[in-house]
Parts: sequence; C-alpha cells; structure tokens
Amino acid sequence: MRNPNIATALRYYRKLNNLSVNDISNYLKKRGITAAPKSIYAWENGTTQPSADTLMELCSYYQIENILETFGYDTNPTSPKISLLLNSEEKKLVDAYRNSPSMHSAVKKLLGIE
Repeated sequence: MRNPNIATALRYYRKLNNLSVNDISNYLKKRGITAAPKSIYAWENGTTQPSADTLMELCSYYQIENILETFGYDTNPTSPKISLLLNSEEKKLVDAYRNSPSMHSAVKKLLGIE
C-alpha cells in the first residue's frame, strides 16, 4: 500500500533545501543508487515510491530528523498531521503559540489576520 505522505514530504523537503531533481539524481548516483530525474518526479507525484534504502538516503540528505512522523507514522495518533510538513523551527513556533494563549491576539494583529 502506498503512503501519500511520502510523495508530499519528498517534494517539500527537496524544495525546502533548494535542490533540483538533477541534484538529487546526482547525489544518489554518488551513493551507488541509480535514479533518473523522471523517477524522482514519480516519487514526488506518488506514482511510484523509492526503495526503503533510497528513502533512508534521501532522509539523510534532506536532514529529516523524525522519519516516522514526517511520513505520517506518528506514534501519537491524536497529534495533528499538519506537523508532517513543518521543520523543527516551525514546530517550535506553533508550540510556543499554542502554549501562550495570552499572546494570540498580539500575534494575529502582527500578522494582520485579526
């Protein structure tokens, strides 16, 4: 069974790191993994998925810290899934916001959403 979170996360982290599919293809080639750009696009569109070894190599390259959570296998089923696409700094900001209800109004005003 395919995990749609893999495609979303791979695309997100490649772009977050300002990498092209050619960059990824060349990186994997240096690691002994053959992956043409069209294969990488297929992974990112959910048409196919990389092997487990390739996925682990990509996680290392993209500096994905929590692999299970990133791909939707969070051990806490009640946690919101928006965290799948947040980097560690963004997660800290969200947590700080949630833990400071007295500041919500000020933050919304600052962001122009209130």
